[in-house]
Amino acid sequence: MTEAHGGIRGWAADRRGVWSRLRFTSLRLRLVVVFGLVALTAAVSASGIAYWLNREAVLTRTQDAVLRDFQQEMQNRAGSLPPDPSQDELQHTAGQMSGSSQRFSVLLVAEGSDGKALYGTSGALDSFALRDVPTSLRAAVNKRQKVDSGNKYPYHLYWQRVVQNGTPYLVAGTKVIGGGATGYMLKSLEPEAKDLNSLAWSLGIATGLALIGSALLAQAAATTVLKPVQRLGVAARRLGEGRLDTRLRVSGTDELADLSRTFNHAAEALEKRVDDMAARDEASRRFVADMSHELRTPLTAITAVTEILEEELEAESGSMDPMIEPAVRLVVSETRRLNELVENLMEVTRFDAGTARLVLDDVEVADQITACLDARAWLDAVDLDAERGIHARLDPRRLDVIMANLVGNALKHGGSPVRVAVRESGAKATEDGAGAEVVIAVRDHGPGIPEDVLPHVFDRFYKASASRPRSEGSGLGLSIALENAHIHGGEITAANSPDGGAVFTLRLPQDVSALTEDPEQAEGKQGEPS
Repeated sequence: MTEAHGGIRGWAADRRGVWSRLRFTSLRLRLVVVFGLVALTAAVSASGIAYWLNREAVLTRTQDAVLRDFQQEMQNRAGSLPPDPSQDELQHTAGQMSGSSQRFSVLLVAEGSDGKALYGTSGALDSFALRDVPTSLRAAVNKRQKVDSGNKYPYHLYWQRVVQNGTPYLVAGTKVIGGGATGYMLKSLEPEAKDLNSLAWSLGIATGLALIGSALLAQAAATTVLKPVQRLGVAARRLGEGRLDTRLRVSGTDELADLSRTFNHAAEALEKRVDDMAARDEASRRFVADMSHELRTPLTAITAVTEILEEELEAESGSMDPMIEPAVRLVVSETRRLNELVENLMEVTRFDAGTARLVLDDVEVADQITACLDARAWLDAVDLDAERGIHARLDPRRLDVIMANLVGNALKHGGSPVRVAVRESGAKATEDGAGAEVVIAVRDHGPGIPEDVLPHVFDRFYKASASRPRSEGSGLGLSIALENAHIHGGEITAANSPDGGAVFTLRLPQDVSALTEDPEQAEGKQGEPS
């Protein structure tokens, strides 16, 4: 059963590790994305520029060769036609012109002897006719230009790229210099388009390969950079968990190695400082414990004497000298106060040393609080609102200490009447009462607690007025009450009531038996198969 749980935990840890690496907030993924974007931008830019340059070069080279050949054919063959050519002559000349090295289609247009337009085609492309020539191109070809020093010829060669049925073509036209037929040429650019498509595919594949390569490179770089960072994170977590002997292995001379050395120096200094503070704290606790024990012996004798003196004060014989009676009363009260302080110090020492233990018993909460108030003669000064039948398994002595401190503090510093309310919280959550709480609220009707004092009411030896350091009380009562609540697995909170006065709320589990179990036995129970 334990091995199965270990395997499940290991699988869950591996899954969490994978997801942590895939989170967009992880540095690894961000490095890969940034590398990929940089590579993609560079590859796309380079491929786009290369494609554009090669496209222009291929089309320009083909176009120049075709136009040069067409112009030459127009001068040599179309220029030799008579002024009034026949249909056959135009057809024959167009066929000769299309037989050039560039293999383009030719359309010749001339005016016959009867004034009608005659057409002659090479026949290479059945669809090539005058309607296939863009109107703008025909207008430019037939427009007579002004002849001057900057322009020697009235007609020029014009060309245009068009797409028909998804196939790119080059269309050009010109007139024979000196008058004569008008010639048009149609050249398919499909081979060049296929070459450019192949180039585009090649550049796309190169871009994809560059992107994959950049991702692999980013992964390698991220692994190189992040492994030391991950080790540093693990070491920092261990250090935060209290394992102050954690150190990093330092290798190399780069910035990460310097960071590891800095971490090791900081961890070493922290370990030394914590050890020093622990030693001082231990010495301080030992001093308080020793002093408390040493004070108890003479304090016992003093207490016995003060009890005799107190009996003399209360006796009606009048044997006590009236002149020393105030001094005797002061000695009795201060001895009682010193005795309480020593007891509180010993209790605090037990909490600090971790030797405080719970002695559990099943108690009726209302009866227990009533007994606490009755033992201190507070029943007349406290309004108890507690239902009968609220039972809890806890340490009755420690509950008595908590209530004595909370109620005593309310009577001393608050205002009457003091109200103590007891209720159950979550008692019906489960059938066995697990998760149920006993909630006890102690409220007074005084001026309340100043806002700047609220965060410190449970601090040891804290007193709200620094000008009265010798006020009644040791300043340990509320802190001891809080420690007793914590050892039960409970909590005490302090606040001001909207209706006036301070409210101290005690929350205790209704059954704290689990806190007294031996940890090894509890672990053994958890490991038993169900």
